[in-house]
Amino acid sequence: MCGIVATVGSSQATRILLDGLHRLEYRGYDSAGLAVIGPDGLQLHRKVGRVQELAGDVPEDLPGSIGIAHTRWATHGEVTEDNAHPHLDSSGRIAVVHNGIIENMAPLKARLEAEGVVFRSQTDSEVLVHLIGRIYRDPESPACGDPLAAMRSALRLVRGTWGIAVLFADHPGAIFTARNGSPLVVGLGDGQSYLASDPQALVPYTRRVVFLEDGDVARIDADGVQTTRMDGGAVDSAIETLDDTWGEGDRGDYPHLMLKEIHEQPEALERCLSGRIVPEGGTAKLGGLDLDARELGRISRIGLIGCGTAYYACQVGAELIEKLARVPAKAEIASEFRHRNPVIDPDALFFAVSQSGETADTMGAIREIQLKGGRVMGVVNVVGSSIARACGHGVYIHSGPEMAVASTKAFSNMVAALAVFTLMLARQRTLSAHEGRRYVEQLRAVPDLVRRYLANPGPIDTLVEWVTDPRTRMVLFLGRGGSAPVAAEGALKLMEVAYVPCIAYPAGEMKHGPIALLERDAPVIVIAPRDELRDKTLSNLQECKARGARVAIIHSDGDAIARHADLSIPVPETNPLFSPLLTVLPLQLLAYRTGLALGRDIDRPRNLAKSVTVE
Repeated sequence: MCGIVATVGSSQATRILLDGLHRLEYRGYDSAGLAVIGPDGLQLHRKVGRVQELAGDVPEDLPGSIGIAHTRWATHGEVTEDNAHPHLDSSGRIAVVHNGIIENMAPLKARLEAEGVVFRSQTDSEVLVHLIGRIYRDPESPACGDPLAAMRSALRLVRGTWGIAVLFADHPGAIFTARNGSPLVVGLGDGQSYLASDPQALVPYTRRVVFLEDGDVARIDADGVQTTRMDGGAVDSAIETLDDTWGEGDRGDYPHLMLKEIHEQPEALERCLSGRIVPEGGTAKLGGLDLDARELGRISRIGLIGCGTAYYACQVGAELIEKLARVPAKAEIASEFRHRNPVIDPDALFFAVSQSGETADTMGAIREIQLKGGRVMGVVNVVGSSIARACGHGVYIHSGPEMAVASTKAFSNMVAALAVFTLMLARQRTLSAHEGRRYVEQLRAVPDLVRRYLANPGPIDTLVEWVTDPRTRMVLFLGRGGSAPVAAEGALKLMEVAYVPCIAYPAGEMKHGPIALLERDAPVIVIAPRDELRDKTLSNLQECKARGARVAIIHSDGDAIARHADLSIPVPETNPLFSPLLTVLPLQLLAYRTGLALGRDIDRPRNLAKSVTVE
């Protein structure tokens, strides 16, 4: 996802802008740029590549205390300096940075070109700055000379999503901004104000923030923010305080953020569970849901909606809910759900699951559910995120900042949060107090089991050798039941971080096609904890070996199933319902170490963004 940083006040702008861009690097990008208003007007600097390359191009003493900056993740147009942000209007006196998509770019661009505008880039974003500039300078327009009015008039012509920050050389004391479907947060300091697309960019400077809503248009100066709506109506914006965990985004003693976040999972899980499970009653409480026992009893089914890693966590959650609480549950891919005119049961409860809380397709699914009278709650990591605010109720997973593009600890905490909800629902429905206390005891033990495994992860490097063998053309991941989504998550991680082609299948489906891909020494990774499907999975394992594949098995410690594989990776044994929280760990380490062996950019893999805020 693209990133926006802006500041206005008495401090030199470039230092703050470049620092903010560095803090947003984890989101993924291909070019960066900034614009500052100084004594000589707007100064523009753009570079393809990393922020450090942009920093090398910007004079350290560049004057100016107001500026905007951007990291671009290419959508419209190739990765070139001309396509990097900010973009200038024809006069060179208005600069815009934009996150989002302008869906009606083609007709707007054709109209502007017919009026004599010359475009310098291939981007949809450049349309915005020219529209704003034409309206701002048009003497016949009622918005002439009025930045906010010109922005409103321009945005009424646009169809799509945007989070924008605009500089007007004629107004060197203010930044102008607007939001529709792309997150923006204003930071409030002492004589200095800030704007960013992610709170992570603001934490060195302030914890006092205002989250802009869709339809907001705002003026930001050194003294704060004045927010209005598209129709000019006033907004009474609430000031919130960022949690202290937002300051924990550096690598510490680890060489990569991904490895740090893998090893943070025991503490992250403890935060997620803390204060939510009630050992003496064998139950749980999630105050953010605001559901009493009667409301829980009326739930007819559970829908879980997510994308990528969040979707696989949803699949694990659906399995938990059906097995333990005996309530029908289904995981749905958000990008498919929102476009298929879904039937919404008014007695169902939906969970929208997202680490960032900004995933565009999941936001679209939320709107569709709400439009049809359904009830939807968020399962998110970022306080104040768009999904959290759109849902109003839900569960924070408390992972702390997850900075590596490939998600690890957020997957575990999503699963843990859904496990806590499952306990809450099951105790109301089917589970006795005695059974609930046993469930609580087993769940509380998981963080220490994760800690124990990470201290002695087993022969991961041997598996890395298999995967990086020049003869390896693809890796097959297999699992059954709750292990099938773990297999899918493992394949996703290896593809994301190491760019290795992978296929993940429920093990019982292997004979319905993927078995044709097996050849001698092809790596097959089987997830087979000691559960009721273990013996079925063993049969599938044998079928792979019979065709000459090399089979690695991730299994419960002490299980004799290990002798049937070429490579054994044991994890501590737990309740099979919680096994995904342990069996996923070797797969995360496999992706990390394979990426390292292949020389990949582990924390910022190519073509990927941390949060996908455009379709």
